[in-house]
Amino acid sequence: MRRRDFFGLAIGSAAFGLPRLTLAQPSGKLPVIAFLGGATPAMWAPWTGAFVDRLKALGWIDGQTVKLEFRWTEGRPELITPLAQELARFNPSVVFGGSNDMAAIRKAIPVTIPILIVSNDPLGAGLVKNLARPSGNITGVSLQNLDLANKRFELLREVVPRIRRLAIMADANVTPTVLEMNTVQALARKFEIEPIPLEIRRTDHIESAFARLKTEQADALYVVINELLNANRLLIVRSAEAGKLPAIYGTHDWVRSGGLISYGSNFPALFARLAEMADSILRGTKAEDIPVEQPTRFELVINLKTSKAIGVTIPATLLARADDVIE
Repeated sequence: MRRRDFFGLAIGSAAFGLPRLTLAQPSGKLPVIAFLGGATPAMWAPWTGAFVDRLKALGWIDGQTVKLEFRWTEGRPELITPLAQELARFNPSVVFGGSNDMAAIRKAIPVTIPILIVSNDPLGAGLVKNLARPSGNITGVSLQNLDLANKRFELLREVVPRIRRLAIMADANVTPTVLEMNTVQALARKFEIEPIPLEIRRTDHIESAFARLKTEQADALYVVINELLNANRLLIVRSAEAGKLPAIYGTHDWVRSGGLISYGSNFPALFARLAEMADSILRGTKAEDIPVEQPTRFELVINLKTSKAIGVTIPATLLARADDVIE
């Protein structure tokens, strides 16, 4: 996938007129990129792999021209603050905060250190003042999930035309995911569908949520993905399949893990773009001068094996529009 097809505001380092030279560093000291991931290294491997590969192509090689420090919360929100504090002690040149609880990260990371984010709605969450001019130490990618909520909702209704009760699962710790949950609830009520909000704050809440759905008789499930839920991807998709519950997710990784359908950004391409932003910062560009980008191309992925397992027929018209079909 070409970057210019994926991002409406794609801007490589060359766009800033920056020289292809490594910044001068004190003798023996390398610039540090600190990376705080919300799941596990294995779960994020395709994404971090794309990030590291793009950095290498730009001349930033771990241990030679840059030092990469990775930390993982493994789906435990209570670890965000101590891990962010640990990373801050490296005095990093840039921090990747992902879609973790940014309130916790901002308390731990000095305002002088640039932070890269992947946010459902950075404006609504108050992380940036303006997408084109963030006006602070935070920039990155806005997933436009509030805009995509309507599309995902429509796709789910194509798969399950007679939804009466819709379960909506989201991390209740994080403002952007709560905003998307609220948006989907409003959409459901508009079509006289009863929403069943499943507010997740810890991993053990997921199992209790699915236990609740056994008696709630939901017809479908909408999952608002983020760090906490992504760390529990396999638990969620397997629980949905066990309950024969048609579910829609935000990235194709969920469908390749056994989920039914996804619609959203190509995350490896997104993480490669974030590496280019990190490159720009390492070469002297301020975070406030790097626009928050918005993906313009999205993927529809369907798992026919899962559809057969849960007894749901995917309409031929939907299959024809899919970017990828797993059989």
